[in-house]
Amino acid sequence: MDLKQLEYFVRVAELGSFTRAAIALDVAQPALSRQIRLLEVELRQNLLARNGRGATPTEAGKLLLEHGRGILHQVAVAREELGVARGALAGRVSIGLPPSLSRLITVPLTQAFRAKLPQAQLTLTEGFSLVMIDSLRMGNLDMALLYNPERSPDMEQTLLHEEELVLISPRAEVPEGKGKARAAVALRDAAALPLILPSRPNAFRLLLEAETMRLGCALRIAMEVDGLNAILSLVREGFGHAVLPAYTLANIDHGGALVVRRLQAPRPTSQLTLVRSSRRPSTETQKVARALLQDVVLQAIAPYAN
Repeated sequence: MDLKQLEYFVRVAELGSFTRAAIALDVAQPALSRQIRLLEVELRQNLLARNGRGATPTEAGKLLLEHGRGILHQVAVAREELGVARGALAGRVSIGLPPSLSRLITVPLTQAFRAKLPQAQLTLTEGFSLVMIDSLRMGNLDMALLYNPERSPDMEQTLLHEEELVLISPRAEVPEGKGKARAAVALRDAAALPLILPSRPNAFRLLLEAETMRLGCALRIAMEVDGLNAILSLVREGFGHAVLPAYTLANIDHGGALVVRRLQAPRPTSQLTLVRSSRRPSTETQKVARALLQDVVLQAIAPYAN
């Protein structure tokens, strides 16, 4: 079995399309199709069901996909360890970031990575938790930062920070004077405000719903918006309020038009967790990158800590 053929097959199976795979691999589509067909002939199995919408793995293809990812990962590990033997930490490290943290840490993380791992390649992907969990399982991500992930035997989790969510409001709607602009707001009262929240299954949304359910009240949702910058822009223009970690304000230049107030009774707290697949061994480069990521995150959010 040729490793290149295996790589081609895995990429087509993951992307569900010969066209997208050819672009990602930078190869001609006829050559890609020919190599996969040769692999099918060698294995005497149809690995992909081809249709007008793309290609999906057959039962045999699903089995090879599972093994193929592991084989390709082990080859990458072997290459990197050979590099370590000659004194170089190299290879590719792919990290998933949530939108709320992406803008805050992308630049310092890249700077730290280049300084510590100049011969390695960094890939950053912004996404939501469910998508990143699937990418971790498929091997497309080596590690990811997630909020409140569910416990799973195939995922190794490291708690980095517990962050209180805050109420972000347009300044025009917050009373001025005698420190009232910074006064804490009861969660029950915040729930009654017109809120601009992400749709389910966003981690912050689920956390707020669970906390208000315990209080016996419901969230007053004015709008559902699945974009952090869009949410903050709408709040700034007076369309409602948001409940997010305080450091999300680093994502937008609000010019003092937004006011942050703590929530209480109870204080909703979100857990920021570093997650990786426990089924794949970490390379030395990935271990160094993981330590860098932890340091960068903690330094970046320190000014916003409660």
